[in-house]
Amino acid sequence: MADQLKILTICGSLRKNSYNAAVVRALPALAPPELAFVPAPSYGGFPLYNDDVRVASGAPADVEAWAAAIRSADGVIIVSPEFNWSMPGPLKNAIDWVSKLKDVPFKDKPVALQSASTGQVGGARMQYHLRMALQSIDAQLFGRPEVFVNFAAKKIDEKTGELTDDAAKDIIKLQLAAFAKFVARVKV
Repeated sequence: MADQLKILTICGSLRKNSYNAAVVRALPALAPPELAFVPAPSYGGFPLYNDDVRVASGAPADVEAWAAAIRSADGVIIVSPEFNWSMPGPLKNAIDWVSKLKDVPFKDKPVALQSASTGQVGGARMQYHLRMALQSIDAQLFGRPEVFVNFAAKKIDEKTGELTDDAAKDIIKLQLAAFAKFVARVKV
């Protein structure tokens, strides 16, 4: 469909069978028809950010590919776990790399956040820190409804890797419908 909005999905967990990857896989079935999802290239092989390396030889090719995927999307959804009350190090490292590119890919990009966690707060602290990092590089952050899939081990089927919780699905549906309107409004 030509008028679909291209939404890049970034999973904050590098584990193939993570709870957050399960939420990402559930998005297309829960989304309104105007959203088309594209998975982001992996950032798992990015070297640790070092500005001396960037200045001497530029950003690595996989960093440039990740940045290009963000730039080409109409919007981005980041679904991430919480590590030690914050965002996972590899995700922060990836954001640090692209934040130093000449054309920062997150600038003015509509971004929605989701998280799945085995704990009670469902990744809320991670989302707070991720919002700060993205705000510093001028991303257009979507507000509400927020998606926190708490007690994820009880809401994602261990054998199939499917999100099974109706309440979680319902809030994701609400967020995706509202995010579609937000992206259409912010997109220039």
